[in-house]
Amino acid sequence: MTKLTIVANIHANPDRIDLVKAELEKLLPITRAEQGCLQYDLHRDNDHPTHFMVFENWESRELWQAHMNAPHLAAYLQATDGAVAEFTLNEMTHIG
Repeated sequence: MTKLTIVANIHANPDRIDLVKAELEKLLPITRAEQGCLQYDLHRDNDHPTHFMVFENWESRELWQAHMNAPHLAAYLQATDGAVAEFTLNEMTHIG
């Protein structure tokens, strides 16, 4: 198995920052308890309060994919529909 690192950047609409933050925070304990989750940390940009970043490490891409199909992630997407201006996700491999 190859460890997978995920960097997800979420940009909330300015009038929906609190909603997006609250919904992202709900994911923390649930995701951290998932099989294969090694690290799941939420960050917010100090200069741009609409910008959130989730830094994740997973035992494998397969276990991360299971997370992506989990009901709590679907609930997050439904709750934040229309509240997120931009979303990018990078799958990365640790090299050193």
